[in-house]
Order: sequence, then structure tokens, then C-alpha cells
Amino acid sequence: MTKPTLIHLAYTILFCIGLIPQTYAQDPKYPTTLTVSKDGSGNYNTIQEAVNSVRDLGEQEVKIYIKNGIYKEKLIIPSWKIKIAIIGESNENTIITNDDYSGKDYPAGKDAFGNTKFSTYTSFTVLVQGNDVKLENLTIINAAGRVGQAVALYVEGDRFVAKNCRLSGNQDTLYAAIENSRQYYQNCYIEGTTDFIFGKATVVFEHCTIKSLTDSYVTAASTSANQPFGFVFMHCKLIADSAVTKAYLGRPWRPYAKTVFMHCDLGKHILPVGWNPWKGDKMFPDKEKTVFYAEYQNIGAGASPKTRLAWTTQLSDKAAKNYTLKNILGGTDKWNPTVN
Repeated sequence: MTKPTLIHLAYTILFCIGLIPQTYAQDPKYPTTLTVSKDGSGNYNTIQEAVNSVRDLGEQEVKIYIKNGIYKEKLIIPSWKIKIAIIGESNENTIITNDDYSGKDYPAGKDAFGNTKFSTYTSFTVLVQGNDVKLENLTIINAAGRVGQAVALYVEGDRFVAKNCRLSGNQDTLYAAIENSRQYYQNCYIEGTTDFIFGKATVVFEHCTIKSLTDSYVTAASTSANQPFGFVFMHCKLIADSAVTKAYLGRPWRPYAKTVFMHCDLGKHILPVGWNPWKGDKMFPDKEKTVFYAEYQNIGAGASPKTRLAWTTQLSDKAAKNYTLKNILGGTDKWNPTVN
């Protein structure tokens, strides 16, 4: 056995028993820190290029720092790009924007599936399919205007976190999409018109500001019958444009929708009845019989427990104790989104 081979064997043994840091095994082609800048001073000029460069199914988190600027991109983080943190320089001046909407013609005539127009599900500005993705200090905009469904942020990945982000659009701003996705939004600002927070995921919004831009519906959950929790808002503030006077906390996109507001400050734009059963849905005509819409110790002019619809719930103190991050998002892997 040659001397270099002996040295290599020694390093391998030490690495396996943990005496040599994991950094020895890092591939220099895949750094764990990247910078994106519009002026060319970073590693990449676009966020998509930086995401594409991350090692597929990598074991270490990669931090992508985004310098201030307006990035007109349709950003896709696919399922094989995991453990990525995209961190803006400031949430006011680090902006990702696009303007696709449902019904808009595809610029190339058709997509890979033969569709000639965008749909709700393809109108996104940012799509997150990979697990363990974090967004921080960013503004994400769908700038299509009031033309129908136009998603700003679409999330399918599990263990997703957004902190100090601004999500701006009109109808369908945030699509928290699928059943096995857990998502956590902290200190975020989300604005829109109709059903602007919608989807099937299990989601906690904590200390967020939710702004209604028109008289309409804030949420449209489509929680499955198998999920114990759907959308949970904790210590959030619901505000509205000055012209808004008639907004509902939510209406059920699907028959087992679950949405809870706890310790929230509800503005005067929230109607006394609070919720809407979405009558007129021919596939699911009696959704109010199976949904779970609840509130607990909300304050503000829009908090009116005595006038809420009979099929909604005011949680008891005992029931409210079940609404913890551990219970809602922990899962079998005991995920804690507040731990970096």
C-alpha cells in the first residue's frame, strides 16, 4: 500500500468517526454561501441562476444573499433543490416581481404541456417545490393587477419558512398549496383582494399583517378531512384599504376547510358574521356542515363573537391550548420552524 493511500485511509477513518469536520468533504464547486446582485458584483446576476447552481438534494443549507434591486423573474425552486435560504438585503428594496395571470397568453404560444394560456397554478412569481426552503427580507409581487387569479408566492415544499417578507398581489396572492406541506410565516405582510391566502397546506401565520384591498374574502382554505389543522393565525393584525368595509375572514374552497384566528386584532372591515359558507358551489353545496372555522380572544372593531354565524366556533380555553407550533407543525419529525 502506498503512502498517499495510507493517508487517505486515515482521513477516511477519522472523518467517519467525526474527528475531522465535515468541511473536508465539501465540494468547492458547491459553496454554501452565494450572492446575487443586479450590478454584477455578486456570484450571479439573477436569483434563478443562483438556485440552479445549488447542488441537487444537498445535505447542507445554502444561503443565497440578494442585494437590493428589482428582479423581474419567474423564480422556480424545484423539488430537487432543498435546504436553501434566500435572504434579501431589505424587504422593502429587494423585490422579485412578475405579472402572469390566469388566462394570459403564453409568450411562446404554448407551454411544455400544450397549454396556450397561464392558469392560476402557473401564474406565480415564485414557486417553491423543494423542502426546507427559507425566505427572508424579500418582497414578492404579482404585478398583473386586478385581472383575476394571479399568484405571487406558490409553496408546495415541506418545512417552509418566510420571515419579514412582503407578499403583494390581488386575487390569490399566496397559494399554500398541498396537504403534506407545513409552512410558517413570521412578521410578514400579505395583501390582496379575493381569497388572497388559499390552499391545502398546514400553515401558521404569526405576528403578520394581513391587508384587504377590496370588499371580499381573506382566506379560502381547502384543508382535507385528514388534517387536524389548516390555517392558523396567531397575534396577527387584519387591516384594510380605506374604501374597504365588508370583508370576511374566510370562505371554504373545499368542504373540510379549517381556519382559526387567535389573539388577532381584527379591523372594522371584518363583517359581524365573520365568515361565509360559499353557497353556490354545485360540487360541495353544504360546506358549512363540515368546515371548522374558529376564533379565540381576538380584539379590535371586527372581533364580534356574539354575532358570528352559528356553525362557527369560539374556542374554549382548553381547546385553545392545543394550538401550539409543536402540535400544529411539529409532525413526526418534530419540526420547530423557530430554530435555525
